Amino acid sequence: MAAVYAVLGFFNYPYASKTLANALGNFVKLIPLLALVFLVIFVVNIFLHPEAIKKHLGRESGKRGWLYAVLGSILISAPPYVLFPMLGELKKNGMRHSLIAVFMNNRHVQLPLLPVMAYYFGLAFTMIIACYILIFAVINGKIIGMILDPEVNE
Repeated sequence: MAAVYAVLGFFNYPYASKTLANALGNFVKLIPLLALVFLVIFVVNIFLHPEAIKKHLGRESGKRGWLYAVLGSILISAPPYVLFPMLGELKKNGMRHSLIAVFMNNRHVQLPLLPVMAYYFGLAFTMIIACYILIFAVINGKIIGMILDPEVNE
């Protein structure tokens, strides 16, 4: 990127300096979010030991693992750049692919956004679409599990 800004600055210095200042400003805004990502990973590594993750989200978790994945995805309303590193750490410690798929599909049912959605689209539509998302997330998780976790008896 430095080379791109250098070439751009050679041809149009005012524009290059303005865009570089905007890029640096955006990076400064991202620093707290990056700190949050590292904090979440740190907390996961301290409090969730691989044995606990394997027990609750691993091969032997059963229906309890599915419930944790569904509830966790609804309760944790965070952007993907926070969730991906966290889910990557959980996967390294034994989380099943099927539960990761459920978690990622269900993140569209977010508690803070449900009242807004109900206001604009109505309560019936909001409840129906939320149920469809939850049902199809589990179906997608089962399919992913059959493909990537074939040795797990679900």
